[in-house]
Amino acid sequence: MDASFILAKFWGWYLIIFFLILSLNPQRIKQIFKDLNDEKFLIITAFLAIIIGLLNIIFHNIWELNWKLIITLIGWISLFMGLALFIFPKKTIPSLELINIKFVQTIYMLLFFIGLFLLNMVYGILPT
Repeated sequence: MDASFILAKFWGWYLIIFFLILSLNPQRIKQIFKDLNDEKFLIITAFLAIIIGLLNIIFHNIWELNWKLIITLIGWISLFMGLALFIFPKKTIPSLELINIKFVQTIYMLLFFIGLFLLNMVYGILPT
C-alpha cells in the first residue's frame, strides 16, 4: 500500500480522535498547556513531535498540489513545533497558548474537517 494512504489513514483517524477527546473533555487541553511548564513533559513532547515529524517527512515528502500535500505539511509542522518547543520553549509555549485561546474552536473544527477529508480520500466515502 502507498505511504500516502497509510499516513492519510493514520492522520485522519488521529485528528478525528483528537477532536472527539477535546470536544468531550475540554479540560484536557488546559491540562496539556499546564503540563508544558513541566520540563520533563516538555522534553518528551518535543522529542515525540520531532520523531513523528521526521518519520512523516522521510516516508512522505510529496509537494504536489493535491491532498497528499496536507500529509507533508502535517509532518513539517510537527517537526518545526517539536524543534521550537525544544530549542525555544520560553517563547513557543506563550505563542501556542495565545493561538489556542484566540482560535480554539476554529483550530479544532479545522482539524476535524482535515481528518474527515483525509479519511474520505482513503476510503472514498463521498464521491470526488
